[in-house]
Amino acid sequence: MYDYLIVGAGIFGAVCARELTDAGRKVLVIDKRDHIAGNIYTECIKGIQVHKYGAHIFHTNNRDVWDYINRFAEFNRYTNSPIANYKGELYSLPFNMYTFNKMWGVITPDQAEEMISSQRAAYIEKLQISVPSSSGSFTPRNLEEQAISLVGTDIYEKLIKGYTRKQWGRPCNELPASIIRRLPVRLTYDNNYFNARYQGIAIGGFTDMIGRMLDGIDIRLNTDYLDPKIREHLDQEAHAVIYTGAIDALFDYKLGNLEYRSLRFEEELLETPNYQGNAVVNYTDEETPYTRIVEHKWFEFGKDSEGNDIPVTVISREYSHEWKPGEESYYPIGDEKNLKLYEEYRKMADALPTLYVGGRLGEYKYYDMDVTIERALELIDDLLRRPS
Repeated sequence: MYDYLIVGAGIFGAVCARELTDAGRKVLVIDKRDHIAGNIYTECIKGIQVHKYGAHIFHTNNRDVWDYINRFAEFNRYTNSPIANYKGELYSLPFNMYTFNKMWGVITPDQAEEMISSQRAAYIEKLQISVPSSSGSFTPRNLEEQAISLVGTDIYEKLIKGYTRKQWGRPCNELPASIIRRLPVRLTYDNNYFNARYQGIAIGGFTDMIGRMLDGIDIRLNTDYLDPKIREHLDQEAHAVIYTGAIDALFDYKLGNLEYRSLRFEEELLETPNYQGNAVVNYTDEETPYTRIVEHKWFEFGKDSEGNDIPVTVISREYSHEWKPGEESYYPIGDEKNLKLYEEYRKMADALPTLYVGGRLGEYKYYDMDVTIERALELIDDLLRRPS
């Protein structure tokens, strides 16, 4: 008999499994896929660690989390510096002085601020929004207004509008401002997207990292907990369940399904050493059907595990589309309607005394890896404090 059944072998489930095992609990981890590591799964192709479910770069300002994850992997010095391609024009991301110089020809932060301020003021006047004289600002009501208040209309039109429409499947003025509220904007010549104290890529791939977390722990792959017969049997094998899958699917969509955006990847092995010269290039015009191209070899500087140059490359074109049941869920829509529905499902889960739901799907939130680890550690700390 297991103390805990953990549904999902991604980073949340793996951290839970490691911590419980180290505390003397007996754990079984299952996953419906044929591999561990969830969406951070990487596969070695021709010496290249390919991120099969989209690019993942670890980054954090939390020293405790950084120390924790370094128990299971060595990280390289990769810094995320994507490029925006708008109809052949290339711009630096995040938005910084290189971006502003290319867009407007400005060379000082004051000049950039002046351009943004003048475009913001013109946009507010066009909307005929009454701006309080005491503050000189307004509260953006949607993503379009938020973006223009941050970077002006030119950058919004070229680098945000089309990309966001493709990513979310709806116009910017129908999306909440919160989606882009933390958009990195810097009046420095700094191309570091995350600006985190610690960041990098796990050398040898994230799959190996999760494998080290799960070392010595019972794992069953190709095991779907949502299959009623399988679930009935598994529930009898453990005293409690930590579930990391979609919370609405857990209850068979009884109240309706939560909405997500999903992704499709078009992967290609190319007999060339260099396709685009950067790990990530975003295509920000609306006409290009994909949102970005990832060239995976550059996450490890084009070198194989022996430090040799790799003569080929692997790229992935990424397409965003509306999620349908049975597809992989990536980005929660997170609007008022969906959050209200999530809270109803959460009440159903909380009513079950031996069920614990967590992770990005269980909590219906898009979490970066560091926050996922934090949340898993918090859950296990709470469980271990309870009387056995």
